[in-house]
Parts: sequence; C-alpha cells; structure tokens
Amino acid sequence: MHSDLRRSSKPNARVEVILDGEPIVLPALRSSITAIRSYLERKALEKQRILCAFYVDGRSLWTGESLHQVKSFARVEAKSIDLAHVPLQLLATARQQLLQAREQVATAVTFVLINSSRQAREHWWDLARDLKQPLVTLSLIPANFCAPAKGSASLMQLRKWQLEQLAAILKEVDQTCWSADALPLSNALEKRVLPWLDSLRATLDLWHETFSIGQPEQR
Repeated sequence: MHSDLRRSSKPNARVEVILDGEPIVLPALRSSITAIRSYLERKALEKQRILCAFYVDGRSLWTGESLHQVKSFARVEAKSIDLAHVPLQLLATARQQLLQAREQVATAVTFVLINSSRQAREHWWDLARDLKQPLVTLSLIPANFCAPAKGSASLMQLRKWQLEQLAAILKEVDQTCWSADALPLSNALEKRVLPWLDSLRATLDLWHETFSIGQPEQR
C-alpha cells in the first residue's frame, strides 16, 4: 500500500485500485466503493470474465449490504475468473458455506443446553435456514457440467438426494424442539445434523477433485 494514500472516499482522494494484480485508473466521479465495484465488474466483463473476490483495505467484502457501510478506504483489490471456471467457483463457495454452517451447528450443540427451551428453538430455526445454502449454491451449477462416471448418479440426482435428506433431518430435529429438556435437541444436532454436514463435505470435496480434472488453468 502506498504511504501517501489518504483514507478517504472523496472525489479527489487517492485510492489504489487493483484488478487481477494490475493497477486500474478510475474515471472521474468513480469515488464511492459501490461505484468502484461497478466499474471493476464492467472491466472484467469486457474480458469475458466475472469478479469472484472483492477486498477493501484487505478485508473481503462481497455482499451489497456490506459495501454501503464503507465510508473511507485506501485500497481496493478485485479478482476475476474466466467463465469456464464459474462452476468450480460456485463449488468452492458451497464448500465455504458448508464449513460456516458446520461451525454454527457445533456451537449450537452447547448453546441449546444452557438456554431456555424457547431460546433453543428459536436458535435452531434461525440456524436451519443456513443449512440449505450450500445446496442452493450447488443448484446454480449446470447439470451437464460434469458427466457422471459409469454407474454413478448424476449431479442433478445427487442434489435431489441431498435436499431430501436435509428435509428429513429438519423434520426430525424439529420434533425434539418441544421437549422441556434441551438434551434431545442438542443430541439431534450432534448426531444427525453434524454427520450430514460432514457427509456433504466429503461429497463436495470429491466433486471438486473430479471437476478440476481437465479444466483450463486459471489465469
């Protein structure tokens, strides 16, 4: 980072902007973080690429909600990928979402034991919404992205099975929420939800290894 950069988003402030390792000169009035991101999105599209990472002063900011909270900054860095790598990027995103969900469930195993039944139920229902996120992300991957090995289920079929399994687990865990004792809910999280997440992680790791074969090298 240049020592003379001022931490400001005002029009005349000096902000270092990097796209795929190359410095970018911003047009006039492209001073806000949302304006800069929009410009970088366009620059990437001109090269038939899309942004896959966006950092402000070294901190990853990807959601639109986060961008509006940034008032001052000195360095913006973005990375893009070729369209051919989008399915693999989606798979990587799903894996990250899964790891975050697993961490939340592992914490909830103890949380529900030390709080009231009502708090435990509400915590579980809030957490349950995040469990489907990896599968939602996977649904964006084209079904024909990778042909299944002989005798193996297709990507579409595997996704359907995972959704069915998740629905069954959600129903089972919901049934434990109404017990006056929080132990059944804690046990269900530990013995049903965590193993399902671990199994899904193993599947995603296998898919990533399989799909990576034959893919063009990223640049």
